[in-house]
Amino acid sequence: MRLTIPWTICAFIFLAFPALAAEKVDLVRAHKAERRLELIGDGKVLRSYSIALGGDPVGHKHQEGDQRTPEGRYILDWRNPDSIAYRSIHISYPNADDLAAKARNVDAGSMIMIHGQANGFGWWGWLLQLVDWTDGCIAVTNSDMDEIWAMVADGTPIEIEQ
Repeated sequence: MRLTIPWTICAFIFLAFPALAAEKVDLVRAHKAERRLELIGDGKVLRSYSIALGGDPVGHKHQEGDQRTPEGRYILDWRNPDSIAYRSIHISYPNADDLAAKARNVDAGSMIMIHGQANGFGWWGWLLQLVDWTDGCIAVTNSDMDEIWAMVADGTPIEIEQ
């Protein structure tokens, strides 16, 4: 009887909180046209989330303020638990290819993140996910962000495609 209770509790925790399971995410992939973010481990999609993008999401980001989400391969390189939106994980944009914008005397932009809802608006995140409202970031609901935060380590690559 003593062993039954701890095993029951452990089983409940893993069923109730799947992010605690030992699933290793080795790639994050964003499909802009489908408004979907996937966490991939060992070639399998482990989780899939609905996303909102920038106000003008079609095409690659070219400069600061163009309301586009960049396309390409980047690294999720650091996180901010106290950002302007509910938690954020930084995407290493701009990379060397994106910096070609500087040759045109244009600021390529920066601070592209995966984040939850704007602070104070998490309660209506389901509604905000129906429109593209960011400045070029990838937005998810706060509960989705909690799971992504727990499952994705700094240094994980992200591929963003149209």
